[in-house]
Amino acid sequence: MEERKDSAEPAVTTTEEDEEEEEEEGGGLAERFLQLEKEHNALLRELPPFGAPVSHVYSPLDYAWEPHRDFVRRYCRGPKRVLFLGMNPGPFGMAQTGVPFGETRHVREWLGVSGEVGKPPSEHPKRPVLGLTCKRAEVSGTRFWGLVRTLCPDPHVFFRHCFVHNHCPLLFLAPSGRNLAPSELPPAQRVQLMGLCDRALARAVGLLGVRMVVGVGRFAEQRARRALAAAGVTVRIEGFPHPSPRSARANKGWEEQARARLGELGVLELFREGGGSPGGGRDGSEPPLVIKEEVEED
Repeated sequence: MEERKDSAEPAVTTTEEDEEEEEEEGGGLAERFLQLEKEHNALLRELPPFGAPVSHVYSPLDYAWEPHRDFVRRYCRGPKRVLFLGMNPGPFGMAQTGVPFGETRHVREWLGVSGEVGKPPSEHPKRPVLGLTCKRAEVSGTRFWGLVRTLCPDPHVFFRHCFVHNHCPLLFLAPSGRNLAPSELPPAQRVQLMGLCDRALARAVGLLGVRMVVGVGRFAEQRARRALAAAGVTVRIEGFPHPSPRSARANKGWEEQARARLGELGVLELFREGGGSPGGGRDGSEPPLVIKEEVEED
């Protein structure tokens, strides 16, 4: 694992001309991103059924496509200097709303996302999909979006330079209804799944022009390092504490830890109107986006 660079990076300001150009291109970028996700989802549908301990698989990009599309069209309208990368949907977050870390109240009231949510083909009785009316809050999403909202009251300012995405768009449930992490899947199927998701991540990073990937939690950070190294994509990759209530550390002052880490990464500047972007090197220079070769798809 690379050594983290804790010093804040100098900001790079943007001009009004840059903003106008990005706005003009924004609709097209959002549609290209959605098309990338559709292609990735089509490949995931071709995977063989997952065995024990998995009893149910939810694909929010199928049954919650409308709010997900609304989220992307609203907030993925220009290149993104920073990509916050989660692991996979939670049962009371993206599984309900189609939005990463998508706790329903923040999705409805702050992000302003709307759309019809259907049902997965096989629904676990203990994990019903209720969509944007779901009253149970996902702790991770409440913490993550709550912090972003506190630091940046206007979501459009946050998304001016940042975006939030999951490495894997599928939720896995055990017979008990327990949320299964991708690391708990049968080894052979896990390798196949992770390969598809790695390649999709590399494509997304290239499409959005990302300069820094911030892995929310150790799994996402490590996966980003492997995926982008394998694809020959050179960007800065850093870690960020996961807000999950399963983490004892997160239950002891997660917000303070997260604020401090954002400061170390030089990201807080992006949460201000007119803020620039963190560079990639020790001298504040930005790393070029380098793709050595096309990533072939299965």
